[in-house]
Amino acid sequence: MSHHNSRILIVDDDKVSLLMLKNHLLRQGYDVFCADNGQEALALLGKQRVDLVITDLIMPGMDGLQLMHAAKALYPALPFILYTAQGSIETAVAAIKQGAIDYLEKPFHPQTLDVVLQRTLEFGRLSSENEQLREHYRERFSFHNIVTQSPVMHQTLELAAQVAASPKTTISLTGESGVGKEVLARAIHFTSNGLPAGFVPVNCASIPEALLESELFGHVRGAFTGAEREREGKFSLARGGTILLDEIGDMPLPLQAKLLRVLEDRTYEKVGSNTSIQADFRVIVATHRNLAEMVRQGAFREDLFHRINVVPIAIPPLRERKEDIPLLVEFFLDLFRKHQGKPLPGISKKAMDMIVAYSWPGNIRELRNVLEYAALLTSDELIRPEHLRLPTAPSSAGTAQTATVDFHLSLSPEELSLDALNLKIMEIVLQRCGGNKSKAAALLKVNRKIFYR
Repeated sequence: MSHHNSRILIVDDDKVSLLMLKNHLLRQGYDVFCADNGQEALALLGKQRVDLVITDLIMPGMDGLQLMHAAKALYPALPFILYTAQGSIETAVAAIKQGAIDYLEKPFHPQTLDVVLQRTLEFGRLSSENEQLREHYRERFSFHNIVTQSPVMHQTLELAAQVAASPKTTISLTGESGVGKEVLARAIHFTSNGLPAGFVPVNCASIPEALLESELFGHVRGAFTGAEREREGKFSLARGGTILLDEIGDMPLPLQAKLLRVLEDRTYEKVGSNTSIQADFRVIVATHRNLAEMVRQGAFREDLFHRINVVPIAIPPLRERKEDIPLLVEFFLDLFRKHQGKPLPGISKKAMDMIVAYSWPGNIRELRNVLEYAALLTSDELIRPEHLRLPTAPSSAGTAQTATVDFHLSLSPEELSLDALNLKIMEIVLQRCGGNKSKAAALLKVNRKIFYR
């Protein structure tokens, strides 16, 4: 990749070497700026965007290292190359430890300089892109992106923002299905980490019990029948970041004991290995269940419950923050305008009144699904009551579920089988329950894990 037209600032109190370096860089096609002392260089940086600074180390007044520290306080990603006649390995190591990208000894060969310049400019470009990417993710996943004007929700977000500042603290998120536990977990992760990599969500209910331990901890070759090669677990993938253990209430008791050890000793082992690995990640757990009740029933370990309940954050259901519904409606419609690439004028007053009156047993997830369906049905008209796939009586969640359930099944003869019918019925019931797997399972009188499979 060509870096010509890059802007380079040279700082040197020796006029002759300043001129020689300037002429060489101009011949290579760079834009060059010069300063013969540190103060002048800083003043120039304040007025001019620069891609790279090459500075002499030994200068009267402010030396090269002092200039680098002062400049990096203002422009952290600005790359520096330091050079000096009195070069030594110790000086080079010290300069690089303090933030220089590279180091040159006078007199340097033009070809050596060119290679170092290319490498340093590429590094600067990548650093700048990385910073822009971080900024993009901060914008997209930060707390500011969680749409609310509810006082209860504001308190929840304030507590989450406070605890995000201590990256080793275990956090427990509670709330009904669909309230946005993963969205909040991501916001906590990005606030303390700032990168999309390193956020690893694991749904403990959707992974078969026999596989969950290997999924989390990884395994070594030959750890069990079928383990033909070594495997990294989710804990390894989350190194330096955050692991979200969703539906922690579904974690089997033997695994709960192992998780307790991870949280207490900050170490774990792969399945089949006895080498300890450092647990360098934050743990966030989430559940819609009442863990205290599960402890009383002996279905959840009491010691683990106390260990994960250090900072419990409860996310209120949508029916308790109805003032957020119009905001969320606008937020989702805006999203669908972009995704579906068609005009969506908005929503009629009657439809909005219906949406606000409804109790949303499936919370924000259900609201999104209902609006997405409505947005697909309309072309350039307002969303009206007939576009909303809601139970006819805008009553409590209970009556919505006990009302008659009509199945309209259409399958081609080739598709027709008992399995296909089962799947279709499960889909319909899941939609009726706003995506809430527990409610759908209760309605069909089956184990909720079937819905994850």
